[in-house]
Amino acid sequence: MVEPILKVEGLKTHFKLREGMLKAVDGISFSLAPDEVLCIVGESGSGKSVTAQSILRLIDPPGHIVEGHIRYRDKDLLALSEREMEKIRGDRIGMIFQDPMTSLNPVFTIGEQISEGLREHLDLKKNEAKSRAIELLRSVGIPHPEERYRDYPHHFSGGMRQRVLIAAAIACEPDILIADEPTTALDVTIQAQILKLLADVQKRLNSALILITHDLGVVASMADRVLVMYAGEMVEYGDVKTIFEDPKHPYTIGLMNSVIRLDDQRDDELRSIRGTPLVPINPPPGCSFRSRCDAALGVCESEKPRPSSVDGGHLVSCHLMRQGGAP
Repeated sequence: MVEPILKVEGLKTHFKLREGMLKAVDGISFSLAPDEVLCIVGESGSGKSVTAQSILRLIDPPGHIVEGHIRYRDKDLLALSEREMEKIRGDRIGMIFQDPMTSLNPVFTIGEQISEGLREHLDLKKNEAKSRAIELLRSVGIPHPEERYRDYPHHFSGGMRQRVLIAAAIACEPDILIADEPTTALDVTIQAQILKLLADVQKRLNSALILITHDLGVVASMADRVLVMYAGEMVEYGDVKTIFEDPKHPYTIGLMNSVIRLDDQRDDELRSIRGTPLVPINPPPGCSFRSRCDAALGVCESEKPRPSSVDGGHLVSCHLMRQGGAP
């Protein structure tokens, strides 16, 4: 069995707000093998981005990682000093953020921003870093990279800015790439180009990839394994074929049913999950999905379901699985 390159165990990241304790991530566990693509799926507010930020320890007050372990190779990232963590960020673990305009500094050229990471992590001289940055821009499809190296972020389109972020993230050839909704606000054609670029880069570098998305079409085309999140918790986890062909959790089933398919013979309205997502501020006991679940049991009111194995690596957090029921 291949040893995981990343292992997250019991991760809890909470935010102390005036309204109470927001449990943005509450007990997430998963592993990532070398060369693997893991897609984290869920509605807005489910904790996907906070999970990614927690891995790199980018949580600012009032947020805190309150419990758990994040193991990269033989290191527990939560036990490292900030200086040790800085050596891993951008070097061994690269991050592609959701919004390139807030991730790129508007007062520095894109060449300067890519070169800075190269000089810091690889100890390259200025001219060496510049040459490497130009090659990186070329590798992600930026035309005329020698000229564009001197341009500022506002000179680029949304899709080109996202390519710049990918170039910066892969500059040191990281072991792990984390892409947080990398196609947000891009048109469909550009989305497809960026996703193909990500897939090509991941294969070329032999990196593992964590892709955060709400697009199940993207998941079906790219994922090896899928982690489904709801209200900060893991509700289902398994290989992509199992999740799509035999989902077990009522929330996962609802997500699958809400997708419009070209071969769909249904003549009724688009199926949606009733109710609204739970905001996990001082969440009540029991299952966080119970108010939206048509198959809820009495025990769902008082007892939080624990992940149980359905078949090998397929995990489901649902009382129905323990009682032999079916959603």
